Amino acid sequence: MKILNQNHREKLENLGFATRSKLVDIGYGARLFFRLLFSVIPTFRRFSLVRDQMHFVGNYSLAIIAISGLFVGFVFGLQGYYTLQRYGSAEALGLLVTLSLVRELGPVVTALLFAGRAGTSLTAEIGLMKAGEQISVMEMMAVDPIQRILAPRFWAGVVTMPLLAAVFSAMGVIGGWVVGVVLIGVDGGAFWSQVQGGVDVWQDVGNSILKSVVFGLTVSFIAVFQGFEAQATPEGVASATTRTVVSASLAVLGLDIILTAMMFTI
Repeated sequence: MKILNQNHREKLENLGFATRSKLVDIGYGARLFFRLLFSVIPTFRRFSLVRDQMHFVGNYSLAIIAISGLFVGFVFGLQGYYTLQRYGSAEALGLLVTLSLVRELGPVVTALLFAGRAGTSLTAEIGLMKAGEQISVMEMMAVDPIQRILAPRFWAGVVTMPLLAAVFSAMGVIGGWVVGVVLIGVDGGAFWSQVQGGVDVWQDVGNSILKSVVFGLTVSFIAVFQGFEAQATPEGVASATTRTVVSASLAVLGLDIILTAMMFTI
Protein backbone atom coordinates (compact mmCIF):
# COMPACT_ATOMS: atom_id res chain seq x y z
CA MET A 1 0.00 0.00 0.00
CA LYS A 2 2.78 2.41 0.84
CA ILE A 3 4.44 1.72 -2.51
CA LEU A 4 1.15 2.34 -4.36
CA ASN A 5 0.52 5.55 -2.47
CA GLN A 6 4.05 6.71 -3.24
CA ASN A 7 3.58 5.95 -6.94
CA HIS A 8 0.30 7.88 -7.01
CA ARG A 9 1.96 10.77 -5.22
CA GLU A 10 4.79 10.85 -7.75
CA LYS A 11 2.31 10.81 -10.64
CA LEU A 12 0.37 13.69 -9.14
CA GLU A 13 3.59 15.62 -8.56
CA ASN A 14 4.66 15.06 -12.16
CA LEU A 15 1.23 16.15 -13.39
CA GLY A 16 1.35 19.27 -11.26
CA PHE A 17 4.86 20.10 -12.44
CA ALA A 18 3.87 19.66 -16.09
CA THR A 19 0.78 21.85 -15.57
CA ARG A 20 2.79 24.60 -13.88
CA SER A 21 5.40 24.45 -16.63
CA LYS A 22 2.75 24.85 -19.33
CA LEU A 23 1.20 27.79 -17.49
CA VAL A 24 4.62 29.42 -17.20
CA ASP A 25 5.21 28.91 -20.94
CA ILE A 26 1.80 30.40 -21.77
CA GLY A 27 2.46 33.42 -19.56
CA TYR A 28 5.91 33.98 -21.02
CA GLY A 29 4.57 33.59 -24.55
CA ALA A 30 1.80 36.12 -23.88
CA ARG A 31 4.27 38.66 -22.50
CA LEU A 32 6.57 38.15 -25.48
CA PHE A 33 3.65 38.50 -27.91
CA PHE A 34 2.51 41.82 -26.45
CA ARG A 35 6.09 43.04 -26.31
CA LEU A 36 6.46 42.30 -30.02
CA LEU A 37 3.17 44.06 -30.75
CA PHE A 38 4.20 47.18 -28.88
CA SER A 39 7.56 47.22 -30.66
CA VAL A 40 5.99 48.11 -34.01
CA ILE A 41 7.08 51.78 -34.02
CA PRO A 42 10.72 51.21 -32.96
CA THR A 43 10.99 48.31 -35.38
CA PHE A 44 9.78 50.24 -38.42
CA ARG A 45 12.06 53.14 -37.56
CA ARG A 46 14.85 50.75 -38.54
CA PHE A 47 13.07 49.68 -41.69
CA SER A 48 16.17 48.20 -43.29
CA LEU A 49 16.01 45.28 -40.86
CA VAL A 50 12.36 44.63 -41.69
CA ARG A 51 13.05 45.02 -45.42
CA ASP A 52 15.80 42.40 -45.36
CA GLN A 53 13.57 39.95 -43.51
CA MET A 54 10.68 40.63 -45.88
CA HIS A 55 12.98 39.66 -48.73
CA PHE A 56 14.03 36.54 -46.83
CA VAL A 57 10.58 35.27 -45.87
CA GLY A 58 8.65 36.69 -48.82
CA ASN A 59 10.83 36.39 -51.87
CA TYR A 60 11.93 32.87 -51.07
CA SER A 61 8.31 31.78 -50.51
CA LEU A 62 6.93 33.48 -53.62
CA ALA A 63 7.68 30.70 -56.11
CA ILE A 64 6.06 27.85 -54.19
CA ILE A 65 3.00 29.93 -53.30
CA ALA A 66 2.48 31.18 -56.87
CA ILE A 67 2.86 27.71 -58.39
CA SER A 68 0.61 26.17 -55.73
CA GLY A 69 -2.05 28.81 -56.38
CA LEU A 70 -1.93 28.12 -60.11
CA PHE A 71 -2.35 24.37 -59.61
CA VAL A 72 -5.19 24.89 -57.13
CA GLY A 73 -6.88 27.11 -59.72
CA PHE A 74 -6.51 24.36 -62.32
CA VAL A 75 -8.16 21.83 -60.02
CA PHE A 76 -10.95 24.19 -58.99
CA GLY A 77 -11.63 25.06 -62.63
CA LEU A 78 -12.05 21.41 -63.57
CA GLN A 79 -14.06 20.39 -60.50
CA GLY A 80 -16.21 23.50 -60.58
CA TYR A 81 -17.03 23.24 -64.28
CA TYR A 82 -18.16 19.62 -64.20
CA THR A 83 -20.21 20.28 -61.05
CA LEU A 84 -21.89 23.44 -62.34
CA GLN A 85 -22.52 21.89 -65.75
CA ARG A 86 -25.03 19.50 -64.16
CA TYR A 87 -27.23 22.45 -63.22
CA GLY A 88 -26.64 24.53 -66.34
CA SER A 89 -24.60 27.14 -64.49
CA ALA A 90 -21.20 26.75 -66.10
CA GLU A 91 -21.00 30.54 -66.60
CA ALA A 92 -20.74 30.93 -62.81
CA LEU A 93 -17.39 29.14 -62.83
CA GLY A 94 -15.46 32.37 -62.37
CA LEU A 95 -17.48 33.38 -59.33
CA LEU A 96 -17.08 29.93 -57.76
CA VAL A 97 -13.32 29.85 -58.23
CA THR A 98 -12.78 33.44 -57.11
CA LEU A 99 -14.92 33.30 -53.97
CA SER A 100 -13.46 29.95 -52.92
CA LEU A 101 -9.94 31.28 -53.27
CA VAL A 102 -10.44 34.76 -51.86
CA ARG A 103 -12.60 33.79 -48.91
CA GLU A 104 -11.02 30.54 -47.83
CA LEU A 105 -8.27 28.78 -49.72
CA GLY A 106 -6.07 31.80 -50.41
CA PRO A 107 -5.36 32.84 -46.79
CA VAL A 108 -5.42 29.30 -45.34
CA VAL A 109 -3.21 27.51 -47.86
CA THR A 110 -0.82 30.48 -47.97
CA ALA A 111 -0.51 30.39 -44.19
CA LEU A 112 0.17 26.64 -44.22
CA LEU A 113 2.79 26.98 -46.96
CA PHE A 114 4.28 29.99 -45.19
CA ALA A 115 4.57 28.00 -41.97
CA GLY A 116 6.29 25.14 -43.76
CA ARG A 117 8.65 27.28 -45.83
CA ALA A 118 9.41 30.52 -43.99
CA GLY A 119 8.33 29.60 -40.45
CA THR A 120 10.75 26.70 -40.19
CA SER A 121 13.54 28.87 -41.62
CA LEU A 122 12.94 31.57 -39.00
CA THR A 123 12.84 29.00 -36.20
CA ALA A 124 16.02 27.29 -37.37
CA GLU A 125 17.84 30.60 -37.87
CA ILE A 126 17.01 31.91 -34.39
CA GLY A 127 17.68 28.50 -32.84
CA LEU A 128 21.11 28.32 -34.46
CA MET A 129 21.85 31.83 -33.21
CA LYS A 130 21.03 30.64 -29.72
CA ALA A 131 23.09 27.48 -30.14
CA GLY A 132 26.03 29.56 -31.38
CA GLU A 133 25.66 31.87 -28.35
CA GLN A 134 25.12 34.90 -30.57
CA ILE A 135 22.05 35.88 -28.54
CA SER A 136 24.04 35.58 -25.29
CA VAL A 137 26.74 37.81 -26.73
CA MET A 138 24.10 40.42 -27.67
CA GLU A 139 22.79 40.40 -24.11
CA MET A 140 26.33 40.86 -22.77
CA MET A 141 26.75 43.85 -25.12
CA ALA A 142 23.49 45.39 -23.80
CA VAL A 143 21.71 44.76 -27.12
CA ASP A 144 18.12 43.60 -26.76
CA PRO A 145 17.81 40.39 -28.85
CA ILE A 146 14.02 40.66 -28.91
CA GLN A 147 14.18 44.12 -30.48
CA ARG A 148 17.11 43.31 -32.76
CA ILE A 149 16.39 39.71 -33.80
CA LEU A 150 12.78 38.76 -33.11
CA ALA A 151 10.81 41.95 -33.85
CA PRO A 152 12.03 42.50 -37.47
CA ARG A 153 11.30 38.88 -38.36
CA PHE A 154 7.93 38.97 -36.67
CA TRP A 155 6.71 42.12 -38.42
CA ALA A 156 8.19 41.03 -41.75
CA GLY A 157 6.03 37.92 -41.59
CA VAL A 158 2.95 39.95 -40.67
CA VAL A 159 3.45 42.33 -43.62
CA THR A 160 4.37 39.61 -46.10
CA MET A 161 1.48 37.22 -45.43
CA PRO A 162 -1.33 39.34 -47.03
CA LEU A 163 0.84 39.99 -50.07
CA LEU A 164 1.54 36.29 -50.55
CA ALA A 165 -2.14 35.44 -50.03
CA ALA A 166 -3.06 37.97 -52.75
CA VAL A 167 -0.53 36.35 -55.12
CA PHE A 168 -1.96 32.91 -54.34
CA SER A 169 -5.54 34.02 -54.99
CA ALA A 170 -4.60 35.87 -58.19
CA MET A 171 -2.72 32.89 -59.59
CA GLY A 172 -5.61 30.63 -58.64
CA VAL A 173 -8.09 32.81 -60.54
CA ILE A 174 -5.75 32.80 -63.55
CA GLY A 175 -5.54 29.00 -63.33
CA GLY A 176 -9.33 28.72 -63.22
CA TRP A 177 -9.58 31.04 -66.23
CA VAL A 178 -7.06 29.00 -68.21
CA VAL A 179 -8.91 25.75 -67.57
CA GLY A 180 -12.44 27.13 -67.91
CA VAL A 181 -12.10 29.61 -70.77
CA VAL A 182 -9.02 28.56 -72.74
CA LEU A 183 -9.22 24.77 -72.46
CA ILE A 184 -12.90 23.97 -71.88
CA GLY A 185 -14.50 26.86 -73.74
CA VAL A 186 -16.56 28.76 -71.16
CA ASP A 187 -17.44 32.25 -72.38
CA GLY A 188 -14.73 34.64 -71.22
CA GLY A 189 -17.07 37.59 -70.87
CA ALA A 190 -19.43 35.61 -68.64
CA PHE A 191 -16.48 34.38 -66.58
CA TRP A 192 -15.17 37.85 -65.75
CA SER A 193 -18.59 39.51 -65.47
CA GLN A 194 -19.58 36.98 -62.81
CA VAL A 195 -16.36 37.73 -60.93
CA GLN A 196 -16.86 41.49 -61.18
CA GLY A 197 -20.49 41.38 -60.12
CA GLY A 198 -20.29 38.76 -57.38
CA VAL A 199 -17.13 39.66 -55.43
CA ASP A 200 -17.56 42.43 -52.88
CA VAL A 201 -14.48 44.45 -52.03
CA TRP A 202 -15.24 44.89 -48.33
CA GLN A 203 -16.97 41.65 -47.43
CA ASP A 204 -14.86 39.27 -49.50
CA VAL A 205 -11.49 40.92 -50.16
CA GLY A 206 -11.51 42.78 -46.84
CA ASN A 207 -12.20 39.62 -44.85
CA SER A 208 -9.50 37.83 -46.81
CA ILE A 209 -6.98 40.52 -45.86
CA LEU A 210 -8.10 40.33 -42.23
CA LYS A 211 -7.62 36.57 -42.22
CA SER A 212 -4.19 36.94 -43.77
CA VAL A 213 -3.08 39.47 -41.15
CA VAL A 214 -4.30 37.27 -38.29
CA PHE A 215 -2.59 34.22 -39.79
CA GLY A 216 0.58 36.25 -40.29
CA LEU A 217 0.58 37.28 -36.63
CA THR A 218 0.01 33.69 -35.56
CA VAL A 219 2.54 31.93 -37.77
CA SER A 220 5.27 34.56 -37.33
CA PHE A 221 4.92 34.60 -33.55
CA ILE A 222 4.99 30.82 -33.26
CA ALA A 223 8.08 30.67 -35.48
CA VAL A 224 10.11 33.27 -33.57
CA PHE A 225 8.92 32.02 -30.18
CA GLN A 226 9.87 28.40 -30.87
CA GLY A 227 13.26 29.47 -32.18
CA PHE A 228 13.90 31.75 -29.20
CA GLU A 229 12.92 29.04 -26.71
CA ALA A 230 14.67 26.17 -28.49
CA GLN A 231 17.33 24.23 -26.65
CA ALA A 232 20.83 25.17 -27.76
CA THR A 233 21.51 21.77 -29.33
CA PRO A 234 21.00 20.33 -32.82
CA GLU A 235 18.23 18.10 -31.48
CA GLY A 236 16.58 21.08 -29.79
CA VAL A 237 16.58 23.12 -33.00
CA ALA A 238 15.15 20.19 -34.98
CA SER A 239 12.38 19.69 -32.42
CA ALA A 240 11.61 23.42 -32.46
CA THR A 241 11.17 23.44 -36.26
CA THR A 242 8.81 20.46 -36.01
CA ARG A 243 6.79 22.18 -33.28
CA THR A 244 6.58 25.30 -35.43
CA VAL A 245 4.95 23.49 -38.34
CA VAL A 246 2.55 21.48 -36.18
CA SER A 247 1.53 24.33 -33.86
CA ALA A 248 1.20 26.90 -36.64
CA SER A 249 -0.88 24.59 -38.84
CA LEU A 250 -3.28 23.71 -36.03
CA ALA A 251 -3.53 27.35 -34.94
CA VAL A 252 -4.29 28.50 -38.50
CA LEU A 253 -7.03 25.90 -38.98
CA GLY A 254 -8.56 26.66 -35.59
CA LEU A 255 -8.54 30.40 -36.16
CA ASP A 256 -9.99 29.89 -39.63
CA ILE A 257 -13.11 28.34 -38.12
CA ILE A 258 -13.57 31.31 -35.77
CA LEU A 259 -12.90 33.95 -38.43
CA THR A 260 -15.17 32.27 -40.98
CA ALA A 261 -18.01 32.09 -38.44
CA MET A 262 -17.51 35.77 -37.64
CA MET A 263 -17.44 36.61 -41.35
CA PHE A 264 -20.95 35.28 -41.93
CA THR A 265 -22.53 36.36 -38.63
CA ILE A 266 -21.29 39.91 -38.06
